[in-house]
Amino acid sequence: MRQTLQLKLSQQLRLTPQLQQSIRLLQLSTLELNQEIERIVQENPLLELEENWGAANQDAIDARGEVKLSESIDDSEPMTEPGITEDQHDVAQLTENETDWSQDGLFYDSAEQDENEFTQIPDRPVSLRDYLYMQAACLQQISARERQTIELLIDSLDDDGYLQQSLEELTAILPTELNIDLKDLQVALDHLQQFDPTGVGARDLQECLLLQLSALPDDMLFRDRAKKVVQMHLKPLAAHDFTLIKKLLGCDDIELRAILKLISHLNPKPGSDFNVPNARYIIPDIIVKKKNGVWMASINIDALPKISINRQYADILKQNHHPSTLALTHQLNEAKWLIKNIQQRSTTILAVANAIIARQQQFLEHGEVAMRPLVLREIADALDLHESTISRVTTQKFMHTPRGIFELKYFFGSHVSTDSGGACSATAIRALIKQLISEENSRKPLSDNNIAGILEQQGIVVARRTVAKYRESLQIPAANLRKSF
Repeated sequence: MRQTLQLKLSQQLRLTPQLQQSIRLLQLSTLELNQEIERIVQENPLLELEENWGAANQDAIDARGEVKLSESIDDSEPMTEPGITEDQHDVAQLTENETDWSQDGLFYDSAEQDENEFTQIPDRPVSLRDYLYMQAACLQQISARERQTIELLIDSLDDDGYLQQSLEELTAILPTELNIDLKDLQVALDHLQQFDPTGVGARDLQECLLLQLSALPDDMLFRDRAKKVVQMHLKPLAAHDFTLIKKLLGCDDIELRAILKLISHLNPKPGSDFNVPNARYIIPDIIVKKKNGVWMASINIDALPKISINRQYADILKQNHHPSTLALTHQLNEAKWLIKNIQQRSTTILAVANAIIARQQQFLEHGEVAMRPLVLREIADALDLHESTISRVTTQKFMHTPRGIFELKYFFGSHVSTDSGGACSATAIRALIKQLISEENSRKPLSDNNIAGILEQQGIVVARRTVAKYRESLQIPAANLRKSF
């Protein structure tokens, strides 16, 4: 094969470290951003975190709510990073095909605490297993081996207190050197099912409810009939087929109502009281208020990173251009770029938030039923940005409104056409379905067909299966399960 030399010109798209950082900061939540800033500050001596930054820099936001962090940067000396120009293109156009991340989250409204109120630090909640271990340790007249077998079953419980594996399965997987057979496990389970909360150690819902009914006093009215319903007629009970239950029990309406009331007070998940979810606190990036009759968005000054350049080091570098200071000069340039990228992040978030608010004024006035259909493309076109940028900005960025705290993604969604040729937001349709169900007659609940018909009368054409999908997304059961006796 003959070897030749060829000269070829080609254009390639390259992301500089500064643009990569800008993209990364844009997709971080406020908490993640502050954690990233703390990490960078530890590595760069030219950066420092300021205390009480929000109170001392209220003038960092102008009348339009735009952030002016760049005032803390000395622009008299140009940055020397190669490949960067002042006229930067939208970073999203460079990363059009990148993946979109989204994360659900929980929303918590912030409340101001009285200055004179003592801060209470809650104790670590006792877990279900710890609570059962304590009861096992208090058992008397049992051997250490029996106690260990009970603790083995405790370790096999799920978070709701159920024993999902059968005793035969547990016997098969236990090491033979433990010398624990099926009879040992059954004895241990009998002990465990006497523990508090009542119903723990059950292997299914039926056994859980029967354990709780058996723990009630023998002379309690309708206890035995309730046990019969749970033991023999659980399926008709779950289907709310009260007519069949009355026929099977041979009772009247008054007796059946008393039986159902007794069963309804049972706990189908005895371990649920110990499942304390971890609170995820949210710092809103945007605050929405009404000004001169118009809803406007502004940056939450307290959510901005409290970061600045160390002026002492910066002045030394400005006066001394010795080659030994090149490394520090490089870190100074990185610090300036970081602050500029944080400024760009805040400015972009604010622009997107204002564009959303301009299109969702009715939502702020009237709630979910007035939510307007909105897609990422509409905001991207309005701001001359790419959809991927809007996607990053609206992920894990939160807006504080008088109606609560919402992720920016909340304001986007699919739509359904109306008879008038317009469109109705899926969020608004869900709100209408929720409102219709909340106002229905519980003795004659609305079916999905009924709801679709009511919406059609209002000019919103929605198929029955679409109503069912929206209803299920609201975690509302079907009509037959909502029917009260």
